[in-house]
Amino acid sequence: MVPGMRKLKHSFSTLFSSSSVPKSDDSVTHPSPLAVADPGDAPQQQPQPTPPPPPPQHRGSDSNADRSSFSSSASSRLSRSSSSLSRLSRALSIRSSKKTCTICLGDLKIGQGRAIFVAECSHSFHFNCIASNVKHGSQVCPICRSKWKEIPSQAPAPTNVPAPHHHQNRGRARAPPSVPSPPTLLPSFSMREPTRFSDDEPLSVPAASAADHTSSAPSVVAVKCFTEYPVVSAFEAHPEFAVLASIRAPVLLQRDHAPIDLVTVLDISGSMAGSKLSLLKHAVHFIIQNLGSSDRLSIVVFSSTAHRILPLRRMNESGRAEAALTISSLLTDGGTNILNGLKKGLRVLEERQERNPVSSIILLSDGKSQPSVTQPLTLPQLPRTNAIPVHSFGFGTDHDSTALYSISDSSGGTFSFIESVGMVGNAFARCIGGLLSVVAQELQLTVKTLTPGVQITSIRSGRYNNEICDEGRRSVIDIGNMYAEEEKGFLLYLSIPAAPTNEGGEMETKTPLLDITCQYKTLGASEEDLVMVEGERVEIQISSEASPQMTVSLEVDRHRNRVLVAEGIAEAQRLAERGDLQGAKALLEAKRAILLASASATAGDAICTWLDAELRETKERMESRELYEHTGRAYVLSGLSSHSWQRSTTRGDSITQTFVCGDPAAVPASGPIGYETPSMVSMVRMSQNLSITGPWPSPRA
Repeated sequence: MVPGMRKLKHSFSTLFSSSSVPKSDDSVTHPSPLAVADPGDAPQQQPQPTPPPPPPQHRGSDSNADRSSFSSSASSRLSRSSSSLSRLSRALSIRSSKKTCTICLGDLKIGQGRAIFVAECSHSFHFNCIASNVKHGSQVCPICRSKWKEIPSQAPAPTNVPAPHHHQNRGRARAPPSVPSPPTLLPSFSMREPTRFSDDEPLSVPAASAADHTSSAPSVVAVKCFTEYPVVSAFEAHPEFAVLASIRAPVLLQRDHAPIDLVTVLDISGSMAGSKLSLLKHAVHFIIQNLGSSDRLSIVVFSSTAHRILPLRRMNESGRAEAALTISSLLTDGGTNILNGLKKGLRVLEERQERNPVSSIILLSDGKSQPSVTQPLTLPQLPRTNAIPVHSFGFGTDHDSTALYSISDSSGGTFSFIESVGMVGNAFARCIGGLLSVVAQELQLTVKTLTPGVQITSIRSGRYNNEICDEGRRSVIDIGNMYAEEEKGFLLYLSIPAAPTNEGGEMETKTPLLDITCQYKTLGASEEDLVMVEGERVEIQISSEASPQMTVSLEVDRHRNRVLVAEGIAEAQRLAERGDLQGAKALLEAKRAILLASASATAGDAICTWLDAELRETKERMESRELYEHTGRAYVLSGLSSHSWQRSTTRGDSITQTFVCGDPAAVPASGPIGYETPSMVSMVRMSQNLSITGPWPSPRA
């Protein structure tokens, strides 16, 4: 037998012995069970009729004659067994498709850098392979021929994906190596999520020790104190004497910021379609660009259901490319289940194997929560929410501001109101500018009285927890994380008795009031390695005059005005929610009169000018019930969030907030100001420049 004949006969012998069903040879064409032709190109071929056998020839006279004779016999057997072959092909296809893409024959293992599409008929393919199939007109499964209701489509490949943030090329973008075009992730896609989100990518390096950080930073948190008056009468008791404890975080001198684990929880409901989704993609691309290789990012999206579409990945070159492709491929559909999205985002951080020093969640939504949230949330169903700050963003004029504010307020995060869709990039940049500049963690301020009879009666600390103990002789304020060059002030109200006299009848000239200390953990330090900072001792001058001439401290007065305005807006908001808009506006006007009559306002203090502008705008947004429901509530809640935490938020459609903490010279003659830090200002400017001139991946909405 000739070699070609032996080879062909061996092929058929193997097939028959293994399955008892014939396979095709060169003379009959059948679709392979693994290499499926594109069904959109042409209808599936049927077996051809068996041609009549040629006249018999002498055996061995011609190898072609032998091949023809054997081929005729095989074709006849194949014709009789075509239905068996079809059944076998389907069985082999279903079995093999679980491990192999039937289009490219490539492996379908997860984690090899290729997206996997799981169809509604349970067959799996590489996204790019099936998207190419669909591009040619097919809307059926290549394996089982089921007609799909949801069709995978191919998104355009992004160009010039933003590069990571570095100090040496701040504000510039560079293109990464070319990456394959991403598939479009449909809102109802089937994602293979692990039972537990413990698949976070390992950290790049072990956490740095405290010495590594403190040695490179010559400055520490600064503590200063200001008394309401420099001198008081010895003959009078003072039941409400104000002392301002002011703390300021040091400059971020390290080359690299504290690594962060960040989860973005993004609304992709149907109402986000169009320009909202496009601008959201741009904003998240900016975040990806400015995260370093030690930072990790996870992406959770939600509509009627929630999906984690990117595990907690390090933002090195490959991680940034994967994150950028994931974001570029989003589409919108469905409702708005905020709590499901938040729960999944919290799980990512709660169940991770390793932890970066800083962690946070960014939550954005433009719709009403389903199910609805009708009262402030305590979120008892969410695990250890207070340990992970959630910075929420209400997008547009129809979002659930009450729910988002409650979520952020209960977790120690901030709530921002993005009234204009064009502000989403700046809002995210402002938040990221703070998160990427943390210089102190678990910060506590401890206050002790020094003179018998002096007691701490109350503390105005906003939403920061405070405790007064030892019968008013000691108090502690828990502040948590502080951003670089961030400044916060806390008003302590003391009860000071009349000063005692000496045996000679002379009054003491000075009375010590308080000792204030600050302790915090530097990045990567253990619980035992705390930095201790001794503040200056607070003393008061005692005068023997019955009514000494006293000048109020402008620093104390400024912060008292801030607390006055914040408490006034909170009370006005409660009246507005009860439907009493007239009462709310009257209350705001009364607070404004007190503010304008204060010492700091008459001295032309810029903070007071800003507070006055905020009161006026709040009153304007309460002119009617419709206006309050449309934008007033969200504007008020974002302002309360900012004042409560003394941290910058985006409010309404303000173009910029240019106040830099501790630098009054930076305040413009007019315009809104806030609690911004230099890092926030710098990041917002970068966002504004890149949103106009920077190359971005083409959004697909």
